[in-house]
Amino acid sequence: MKVYQGIENFKPVQYPVVTTGTFDGVHLGHLTIINRLKEIARKENGETVLLTFFPHPRMVLQEDNDLKLINTLQEKIDLLEKAGVDHLIIQPFTKAFSRMTSLEFVRDLIVNKIGTKKLVIGYDHHFGRNREGSFEHLMEFGPLYGFEVEEIPAQDIDDVNVSSTKIRRALENGDLKTANEYLSHPFSLSGVVVDGEKLGRKLGYPTANIKIEESFKLIPANGIYAARIITALGTYKGMLNIGVRPTIENADGSRTIEVNIFDFNEEIYGETITIQLIERIREEKKFNSLDELIENMGKDKVNTLKILQ
Repeated sequence: MKVYQGIENFKPVQYPVVTTGTFDGVHLGHLTIINRLKEIARKENGETVLLTFFPHPRMVLQEDNDLKLINTLQEKIDLLEKAGVDHLIIQPFTKAFSRMTSLEFVRDLIVNKIGTKKLVIGYDHHFGRNREGSFEHLMEFGPLYGFEVEEIPAQDIDDVNVSSTKIRRALENGDLKTANEYLSHPFSLSGVVVDGEKLGRKLGYPTANIKIEESFKLIPANGIYAARIITALGTYKGMLNIGVRPTIENADGSRTIEVNIFDFNEEIYGETITIQLIERIREEKKFNSLDELIENMGKDKVNTLKILQ
């Protein structure tokens, strides 16, 4: 997959089959659009092009610092490459860019910059200033500018519409099962291994403390999770704790992300690792003593190994 930082760097391709959107999570609904792009591209001997935006428009227009995203930009790039997109354009989203009318967006970007032959969009897709552009607008613009438009109907799983918003809500509520079903891949956290207080080592369960660089990255509900850990040395099983460590004496209430990697005894401080969350085992809770905590961590490990079997 070729990645272009800004649409001005995009080079013309053979019969561009295009979609556009934020694509946070690259979930089942998004994959339906991408698969349709690929199907058309194969039939027409063309190439797939995805135009996305960064930062997320809500962060710019509403100055929404509380918005948490399922993916970092790099995670989204990796998922779109895995999905089989040929060309990814990452357009910087600014207030000036947001003032582009729907006509300017189509004429200047979709047509003049990309040379779109076929545009595929998701259900109820809007674009341009104040989200004024719609499928109906595109149906009018298409014949004028020489491209075809196709709208993908709403995608349902068990009669529930798949959306990034619902996935975010599920993760925030600790409903990892629903989130992972909608995503069709495990939700993951990527971060740098940093020095911690080494309390896990004293308890017999040494942990790698993870620092997430991106402040907008969604961190799921506190709890214990069965996880796969991808490192430069390979992929390992482990259990992840997200929370405030309520049993630990003098715990200051700050939230930490710590992973106990099974059968692993390497120094990886300063390295970036990826943690795939497979299943939430339980909520974080306060135990009456460290001995009770250690006993429960043993049970958590047994449960994790069963899950990851």
